Amino acid sequence: MTNLIQTLISGLSLGSIYALIALGYTMVYGIAKMLNFAHGDVIMVGAYSGIVAVAQMGLSPWVTVIVSIAVCAVLGVVIEFCAYKPLRQAAPLSVLITAIGVSYLLQNAALLIFGSQQMAYPTLVKLPGFTVGGVHVDGITVLTLAVTAALMIALTLFIDKTKLGKAMRAVSEDKNAATLMGISVDRTITLTFAIGSALAAFASMFYGMTYVYIKPTTGAMPGIKAFTAAVFGGIGSIPGAMLGGILLGLIEQLSKTYISTLWADAIVFAVLVVVLVVKPTGLLGKPMQEKV
Repeated sequence: MTNLIQTLISGLSLGSIYALIALGYTMVYGIAKMLNFAHGDVIMVGAYSGIVAVAQMGLSPWVTVIVSIAVCAVLGVVIEFCAYKPLRQAAPLSVLITAIGVSYLLQNAALLIFGSQQMAYPTLVKLPGFTVGGVHVDGITVLTLAVTAALMIALTLFIDKTKLGKAMRAVSEDKNAATLMGISVDRTITLTFAIGSALAAFASMFYGMTYVYIKPTTGAMPGIKAFTAAVFGGIGSIPGAMLGGILLGLIEQLSKTYISTLWADAIVFAVLVVVLVVKPTGLLGKPMQEKV
């Protein structure tokens, strides 16, 4: 029983990181209807910026957090302006291919700058863990869950209650109608990318403190898993991203513990296929109505 509870806690730790990454994915897709497959590599850039800020510039942890958020937000805006904005009216396949190209560009740029060797991410926050009934709970796990939940609530309130959030919902619903209502679609989409990339900075910090070592391809697999989590929960749904990430982490950790580490990824994607067959829009996704 103790082993099961410990596995579930490890799954919550992994799932909260997936959920944090998935929030950025679902934010961009929900508003701009774009699949930004470079999102995982923005996380990698955020992690390297944290390493540089602490190891080479000697900045304090709080300043490092601000630097990572600023770097990722600016990078997201630059990517949107240079790669995605010219393709605003292009076919979805063109945007998808461009996103993959941006992903490889960021990976190879990191490879040229930092090399292929792994680099250790600094411990920005030291939180003591605790043990209850023989089950150890790491402090970083609790903090990651708390921050992910807080960001989900903050994003939901921002989208539902603020003027900018209402503009984002209008752009998501109908870009042409939003333009007629005086909303700047380009500015709204740029803001969406900035927020989504800022979320990637939070993900990079918790991923770095949990798994320690960073390399140019660090963001690739977590990015794919987080995209899977977003689809699992219902892409475009902020609570769905949270739910999908947590469930994905639990399924993966239980598979590694009780079945096989070699089969864990296959089981995760198999569960996704089953869920989409039963409910194509994901667990919390809403059916999309086509206009004719």
